[in-house]
Amino acid sequence: MTAVIDKPVRGPGRWAAPPRPTWEEEPSKAGLAGKGLVLTLACLGIFFPLWIVIVTSLSSRKTIDEAGGLVMVPKGITFVAYKELLSGGQVTRASVISILITLVGTLFSMAVSVLCAYGLSRIGSLGHRWILLALLATMFFSAGLIPTYLLVQSLGLTDSYLALILPSAISVFNILVLRGFFMGISQELIDSARIDGAGDVRILWQIVMPLSRAVLAVITLFYAVGYWSAWFNASLYLSDQDMMPLQNVMIQLVQKQEAPVGLGQAIKTGQLSGLAVQMAVMVMALLPVAVLSPFVQRHFKKGMLTGAVKG
Repeated sequence: MTAVIDKPVRGPGRWAAPPRPTWEEEPSKAGLAGKGLVLTLACLGIFFPLWIVIVTSLSSRKTIDEAGGLVMVPKGITFVAYKELLSGGQVTRASVISILITLVGTLFSMAVSVLCAYGLSRIGSLGHRWILLALLATMFFSAGLIPTYLLVQSLGLTDSYLALILPSAISVFNILVLRGFFMGISQELIDSARIDGAGDVRILWQIVMPLSRAVLAVITLFYAVGYWSAWFNASLYLSDQDMMPLQNVMIQLVQKQEAPVGLGQAIKTGQLSGLAVQMAVMVMALLPVAVLSPFVQRHFKKGMLTGAVKG
């Protein structure tokens, strides 16, 4: 009988292709070409609109007028739109508000989610089954918008930044993912820490969280993107224009409802193109997510899939 041997790894480097199973045939040239074409079209479909937005935001009013709108081919680069946006007006204030809301909200959401998930992951903890069922029920049933607004109003949170954090602070899905990952940590490791005299807080801080960096990074990104992109709560609970976060200001500029005073005057006098300002605000709103996502991307497979499967 002839022994079946897996094909060796192609190449010695870190990025070498994994060994192909013996029962799987080599891909044909037509198949490889088709995959390459599909991936190329997908990349173009993603990056081409972003390219247009960035180029338009960096174009002068003359270039935009000559192009008749959105600019595809850059003809000189100017940062006038960004300079005006960051000159200390409403957009700068809204950016600072969005950054602070994202930081505070993400820290609060992660603290509550980690504590809740760790408690639910310890089988036999007080009332963990009923608490888990109550959390699961909220994924399928909701009180609705009007009762939620009345609750926020009765708590005195309207026209307060807490209204942008507390109503959407917790995601049951994220808690379940964290719980599934925590349950996959070796119970013997936790028991040995208890024998050495460690309490639950110390076990969570020094053992569970260091072993859960992948899933913590992913869930942190989820919460951060949610807070950064949120606009509905601000439009619902805030009436003061000076308290609006960046996303709401961006909506106003894109829909041309109301431009900040300095920008509106610059646009009327012809110093700025309204389209360039709109595109620049979009770039500012997309930039933090685009910068942070690649650093967390490597944790997605380990963090999300492991936590979901083991849960």
